[in-house]
Amino acid sequence: MNGIIIIDKPPGRTSHDMVNFVRRLTGIKKVGHTGTLDPMATGVLPVCVGSATKVADMLTLSDKCYVAELVLGMTTDTQDAEGDVLTECAVTCCEEEIREAVESFVGQIEQIPPMYSAIKQNGKKLYELARKGIEVERKSRIVTIHSIDILKIQNERVSITVQCSKGTYIRTLCEDIGIKLRVGAYMNTLRRVSTGPFTIEESHTTDELLRLAEAGQLESVLIPVDRMFEEYESVSLNPKQVRSVINGVAMTYRRADGLYRVYEENGRFLCIGRIRDGKLKSEKAFWN
Repeated sequence: MNGIIIIDKPPGRTSHDMVNFVRRLTGIKKVGHTGTLDPMATGVLPVCVGSATKVADMLTLSDKCYVAELVLGMTTDTQDAEGDVLTECAVTCCEEEIREAVESFVGQIEQIPPMYSAIKQNGKKLYELARKGIEVERKSRIVTIHSIDILKIQNERVSITVQCSKGTYIRTLCEDIGIKLRVGAYMNTLRRVSTGPFTIEESHTTDELLRLAEAGQLESVLIPVDRMFEEYESVSLNPKQVRSVINGVAMTYRRADGLYRVYEENGRFLCIGRIRDGKLKSEKAFWN
């Protein structure tokens, strides 16, 4: 069994919990997720099974889209609703000021990763240190906010949709919006609605996956690995050419230079190949 299962992660479960869940469903050990989603968060979590684990790192690097609600006038030590309250103040800013502050974060911005994150420093995850009351200095990083759409402003609650690059912390974004408005803010809810090419519409709840597994139909929701590479043109190889590619030979193939999806004549996906100067060679293999 090889492919990608899109899970609609429930609240209160870790990304690693979902990996173990899929391992139990499939009986396959080679399973990996494609980027941590906070336990309190819900939504799109692609889980790679079998040879599809080879694209896990590529999905981790993909752009993401989130729907979040932030609450103005309060900050917490975790930057979200699960933390202890640090500050409170009255929210006096008007809707126009809120919109202006939110929209000012579109583009490349600097973020300091939160202490409650899975980033490692000196071999320790930051959240492990934070739980012991230890705070360490973190280097800021550049992330890109492609767009922020304000869905609703209701008193101190602001709902937003954020399209962003990998490595963006929505909790930190919410807190930074609060700082900009001089009232503080924390993230109240978070739902990931897409990662790379995969959307919430094609995700499955854990209950749905359990029912499919019990009916022997789990493979029906496996997304093939080549879906990741739909932007590339495809090429089909005859048996002799297949042997050359599998053996690592740069074989003659007259097409424009670039990356291609490479298939056998029977339609089986083999690899991503690169054609350079009339020669085709495998760049990332997916044959078993």
